[in-house]
Amino acid sequence: MTSPAAESVDAVVIGAGITGMYQAYLLRELGLCVRGIEEAPDVGGTWYWNRYPGCRLDTESYAYGYFALKGLMPDWQWSERFAGQPELLRYASVAADRMGIRPHYRFDTRVRSALYDEAANRWRLTLSDDVTVECRLLLSAVGPLSATRMPDIPGIDRFKGESFHSSRWPRGGDGGPAHADFSGRRVGVIGTGATGVQMIPEVAKTAKTLHVFQRTPNWCTPLGNHPLTPQRLSELRGDPQQFLAFLESTPTAFPYDRHPLKATQVTAEERRQLFETLYAMPGYGIWLSGYRDLLLNKVSNAYLAEFVAGKIRSRVNDPVVAEKLVPKNHAFGVRRVPMETGYYEVYNQGHVRLVDIAETPIEEITAKGIRTALEEIELDVIVYATGFEAVTGALDRIDIRGKGGVALKDAWQDGPTTYLGLLSTGFPNFFTLVGPHNGAAFCNIGVCGGLQVEWVARLIDWMTQRGCSRIEPLPEFEERWTARVYDEYAKTLLADSDAWWVKTSRNPDGSLRRRALIYVGGAPEYRALCEDVARKGYEGFDIR
Repeated sequence: MTSPAAESVDAVVIGAGITGMYQAYLLRELGLCVRGIEEAPDVGGTWYWNRYPGCRLDTESYAYGYFALKGLMPDWQWSERFAGQPELLRYASVAADRMGIRPHYRFDTRVRSALYDEAANRWRLTLSDDVTVECRLLLSAVGPLSATRMPDIPGIDRFKGESFHSSRWPRGGDGGPAHADFSGRRVGVIGTGATGVQMIPEVAKTAKTLHVFQRTPNWCTPLGNHPLTPQRLSELRGDPQQFLAFLESTPTAFPYDRHPLKATQVTAEERRQLFETLYAMPGYGIWLSGYRDLLLNKVSNAYLAEFVAGKIRSRVNDPVVAEKLVPKNHAFGVRRVPMETGYYEVYNQGHVRLVDIAETPIEEITAKGIRTALEEIELDVIVYATGFEAVTGALDRIDIRGKGGVALKDAWQDGPTTYLGLLSTGFPNFFTLVGPHNGAAFCNIGVCGGLQVEWVARLIDWMTQRGCSRIEPLPEFEERWTARVYDEYAKTLLADSDAWWVKTSRNPDGSLRRRALIYVGGAPEYRALCEDVARKGYEGFDIR
């Protein structure tokens, strides 16, 4: 299999976001020869690509910053409670310098295919520049939200103005957007998910007119961002190691823990007081610090949903517009809750118009703008804030073939099948970091991704010390884990949602089939399971 033209290394890491570059660093620390592959010109992952106006963390910076908490960057000082994209890109860049991983990456390069040779126990990768790389260990850190999704609307290529997906915003030299001033320009934004909700208030500041095309409203709550001085950061975080231990103990590695009571166990006034407190708190407290049955009980969920609906109605002057902004088809928190800053007040501005495309669908993109069922809206700029092919999308775009030439996309056609969300039967030595069915995708990735990388590095070191070179899940353990993922998900109200972490398809009889792409049993429980597997000599894996 080996070709003189092929580069041969011990391990390849796909992706140079915070998870990928940390994995490359730890494998280098083990003495392995590592090659990283990254499509972007530099490190940063999601913080490299997403440069739209208003882009920032919805995780507290000091909770997301795993490298700072671990001691790799102890002197790093965050300037805001929820850092903006330019600061996050600088953070990633400094981390890459501290770890010295840039020389081990090939940038501006995509992986076109990855083929496993069973006889040689090697993966052969073909890159976008036709270079081939061979490795024993293949580790994917492509990110759960990196494969952009454009809508299927006729005429997209016909538009004569400027248009782009929000994650491919024109780049500026400071790490932010190349242009955020839309003075004199008519702008259309399609999509009101987390990206649209961050972007729309910023675009509205300068646009001549702004049309927001909404298909499904989301439950949005205030971000509450504010500057951080070193003193304030110390007050909020305290001792970094103790704070990290606290994060590791919470269900999602956010600095919040669930209320011990159920919403049905308290009075209406007690509920109202807690909801008011949580709504006024910065960040995800209202999602993650509320009553413990929020995602388990429809009645309890409805209490919070009606409270947030009341906040929306109170912030939007036009009651007709307000009702269009209140979700009617999903419970609170069963989709990602977008964190907003002045989002609802945008619709009180005369130059901003909400277009409900559930009522008046977009029929086509024209040379001049967007035609709905009622009218043609002329625009100078169209921004597609239409999300991503989540979790498996980036992997689907690589031709990955395991034993017997079976394509990963085909093996996962009915939904991913994994053991611990890290490896799949038939694809030896192929690790999916922060991928489907593991405990890092539905979590504070800054922390959960780092902890997962460390577990994988320990596993690889364990194998190396014992002269082992091949690992693959045993089929019965993979089946058991995949069933557990679906069972845990089915216990929650999440099972009724069509959020990005669900793969939806049709059964032969035409009924809808939903496959969860995430593990919702809790990050501490997931890590405890992984540690138990390690203590038992990596039970459930065929290691040779």
